[in-house]
Amino acid sequence: MLLQRKETTLKSTDSAMQSVSGWVPAVALAITLSMGTAVAFAQAPAQQAPATTPSAPAAKAPYLAPPPVPVVPADPLPPANPKAFTAASPTVETVNSFLNQVWGFDTKRVWRVMAIEPTVAPNVSKVLVYITTKDPDAKPQAAVFFVTPDGNHIIQGSSIIYFSATPFAVTRDLLKAKATGAARGAASKDLMLVEFSDLQCPSCKVAQATMDQIVKDFPAARVVFQQLPLVDKHPSAFKAAAYGVCVQKQSDEAFFKYAAGVFGTQEALTPATDDTLLRAAVQRAGLDSVAVSACANTQATKDAINAGIKLANDAGITVTPSLVINGRVIPLNTPYDTIKQIIVYQAKLDGVATGAAADILAPAPPAPPSLNGLPK
Repeated sequence: MLLQRKETTLKSTDSAMQSVSGWVPAVALAITLSMGTAVAFAQAPAQQAPATTPSAPAAKAPYLAPPPVPVVPADPLPPANPKAFTAASPTVETVNSFLNQVWGFDTKRVWRVMAIEPTVAPNVSKVLVYITTKDPDAKPQAAVFFVTPDGNHIIQGSSIIYFSATPFAVTRDLLKAKATGAARGAASKDLMLVEFSDLQCPSCKVAQATMDQIVKDFPAARVVFQQLPLVDKHPSAFKAAAYGVCVQKQSDEAFFKYAAGVFGTQEALTPATDDTLLRAAVQRAGLDSVAVSACANTQATKDAINAGIKLANDAGITVTPSLVINGRVIPLNTPYDTIKQIIVYQAKLDGVATGAAADILAPAPPAPPSLNGLPK
């Protein structure tokens, strides 16, 4: 639902145009008369004044400009009606804490919780939020979600999301414990960025430039490549992942060389050619392709890949490539400036360092509380 703002358009009328066009000669005439009067006074004979000693002119007080009047921006959202808050839970404070975690990185976004009401489903609450931005022509929109009876999840559309003041903590802790893919960057898991990727996925290939840049920009981050072969879409993805598991057993560095080789010949991967191409990628990584191929065909390797697929499901990953920033899932086709904002903001929320250069540190402050609470 969009809220429409009324705009008033000022239209010129014929009479107004006539008065404006008539203003110029009238003012010119007034100026001419004023100047003529001044000249007349100047030309009139002056009376003889007694000779006196000239005195110094009186000092003028310095001009002090009045202080500027502070401009208070207009509230872009309508006030909330206290009568619309009839559900026992959640509280407005809990909803705002959740939304600040989710949206707070965006300095332009503002919102207001408009209603928290019970539904016909026992202990299921409906939450209505109005959202807009600080842009002059932005139009408010409505977001609706439902809070489950346990108070730990929300349902929005077809998505089920953790709901709390720290909604990303569960996924963050899960990946810290079980995301065992090849890693770059820091050894510490304080700031852990997990890329879920498919070696036969074209978008994943494109995303590698973004991941390389993240590694450069955030030296304090541990950046993990977690394999998620989408076997229903990419027939060679599982085998490519199996080779990757065995390459990673040698070293993480070797894995990233292997992955680059697979992405480089990705378009040619088919069930008829994949063994040849994957062995060539292994050789470019400096490893024995025969040994890696034998390892890839073992049940233990297949079990490891299936465990990774289950981990992705448990983390709520549905597409590749996805990036999980300390538990926060975002698509990797997000603009890079926004990805940087989110990384810095999430690190600030979690109280961890990014190692980023000062010129990209621009954490977003919390949204203005005047827009988030009930009117006093």
